[in-house]
Amino acid sequence: MIISPGTLVAVVDGEKLALFENTGHQTIVLSARPTPAIVERASGAAGRISSEANPDNDTQAEDGFAMGVADVLNNWVLTNKVEHLLVIAAPKTMGQLRKGWHKETVARVVGEISKDLTGHSVDQIAAAIQKA
Repeated sequence: MIISPGTLVAVVDGEKLALFENTGHQTIVLSARPTPAIVERASGAAGRISSEANPDNDTQAEDGFAMGVADVLNNWVLTNKVEHLLVIAAPKTMGQLRKGWHKETVARVVGEISKDLTGHSVDQIAAAIQKA
């Protein structure tokens, strides 16, 4: 996958967010960006017993984190802080992110990679982008 310079790369799972900006022109060169505080959105009803119909607390926390990330990305897109966005997320997290994206955010997504790469090195993330 080829991404333009200035593309924001968000690497997300149910607990962590890492942000990078592509500063390369011919190749992908990722530079770390500061990670904002993520306000988790509540998911599900409190006090319920876990079952397949009622996710456990860990699942609710992961979904809430993903929705909080979607809120941050939506805000940046709507305030023109992000022109191009590439999202790399664990498959379940990717599904939650998609549910929370504003239509303008969807329009600025230049690519998605459904793979958990949080905790991987910058070189490994860049390699995954190039292979996609």
